[in-house]
Amino acid sequence: MNKLSSADRARVLHLLCEGMSIRAVVRTTDISKNTIAKLLVDAGKACAAYHDEHVRGVQAKRVQVDEIWAFTHCKQKNVATAKASPDDAGDVWTWTAIDADTKLVLAYLVGGRDAEYANAFMLDVADRLKGRVQLTSDGHKPYLEAVEGAFGADIDFAVLQKTYGTAPEAKQGRYSPPICTGAIKRQIEGQPDPEHVSTSYVERQNLTMRMHMRRFTRLTNAFSKKVENHAYAVALHFMYYNFVRVHAKLRVSPAMAAGITDRLWEISDIVALVEARDAGPAKRGSYKKSVRHPV
Repeated sequence: MNKLSSADRARVLHLLCEGMSIRAVVRTTDISKNTIAKLLVDAGKACAAYHDEHVRGVQAKRVQVDEIWAFTHCKQKNVATAKASPDDAGDVWTWTAIDADTKLVLAYLVGGRDAEYANAFMLDVADRLKGRVQLTSDGHKPYLEAVEGAFGADIDFAVLQKTYGTAPEAKQGRYSPPICTGAIKRQIEGQPDPEHVSTSYVERQNLTMRMHMRRFTRLTNAFSKKVENHAYAVALHFMYYNFVRVHAKLRVSPAMAAGITDRLWEISDIVALVEARDAGPAKRGSYKKSVRHPV
C-alpha cells in the first residue's frame, strides 16, 4: 500500500468511483487486489471523517429522504444456509438525504431499515441543517416517529405514499418491477408546499449510486463481502459525488452549489485526505511537509 504513488492512488480511486469492480481495477492497473481493497478502506475512513466534520450548517429549503437496498455476503433468504456467514450478512440499507436544490447529499447511513436506524439517521440530518426545511419521505412508517424526535414541530413534513400494481401479463418477466399506479401526498407536520412534496431527486440519486458503485449492481457477483467495506465504498462515493463530480444541470459540484467549498475538487484532493490521515500528527520537535488542504 505504501509503495503506491499519489498518482496511482488517484487512478485507482477514480476507477472505483466510476463504477468499476475491484477485480476490474486489478486487471486495468495491474495492482494487487489486497492493495486496492486497503486503499478503499483508507479512503472510505478519510471521506467519512471529512463529510462528518464539514457538511454541516447547510441552509437547505427542501430535503428528500429515502433508503436503497443491497446485501452483503449473501441475500437474506440464504443467510441460514450460507457457509460461515457473519452476523451482519444479508440485507443492508443505505439511508440518504438530499437537498433538492443543490443536489447535495446531506447525510447517509448504512445499516438496517428499522426504527433504530431511522432515528439515528434523522437526528444526523437535523444536526446538519440550518433553519426550517420542508422534508419529504416515502411511506416507510419509522420516518414518522424519527422525524418528530429529530425536529419536533420545527419542520414542514409530508409523506409521498405511492401505490403499486402488477405489470400486465404480456410485460411480466422474472425481474419485472411493480408498476406505480398512483401517489398520495399526506401532510404530517407544519405547512409543506404540495407542489414540492416529491422524492424524485433522492430516487434519482439511488440510480446514481447503482451506476457508480459496482456493489449495488443487481444480478451480479459484485456485492460486498463485509458490511464495513460496503460502508467505506458508500463514503467514498458520496465524497466523489458531492465534491468532485460536476452536476450536469448545475454545472458545478453539489458542494459548490451549497457553499461548502468554493472550488471543484479533483481525485487528488481525496488522495490528499488519505495521505494526511496516514501521516497522523507529527511528533513534537519533528519536521513534516505540509499537506495541501482540499478546501
